[in-house]
Amino acid sequence: MIILLDTSTATCRLTTVDGESSNNFEWEAGRTLARGLLAVIQEKVGDVKNISGIGIMRGPGSFTGLRIGMAVANTLADGLGVPIVGETGDSWRESALGRLSSGEDDQVILPFYGGDAHITKPKK
Repeated sequence: MIILLDTSTATCRLTTVDGESSNNFEWEAGRTLARGLLAVIQEKVGDVKNISGIGIMRGPGSFTGLRIGMAVANTLADGLGVPIVGETGDSWRESALGRLSSGEDDQVILPFYGGDAHITKPKK
């Protein structure tokens, strides 16, 4: 089973693809994303050992949502030894599925925030 995850907004989306069938799940995570993301994945997927690949929306989007989503997806991919790919844009799901089908693996996904980071300089 392949999972496709989008945590770029307060409305999170998880798609499970198993052969020819797919299921879409959507929930308002708000400030509970860090606490509830793994529970939602496990509830919708069942045994996470069934995951054979992960596609994730890299952004742009919520700074915190993207960081949490990437951390969970990267950890799952590494722990399960499955490929992971990251994509952007409106057709990110199709692109991710295509890349996973062709055997691609980004190994580690980094968020895309849509611009340079604005880092505050220390006052001292």
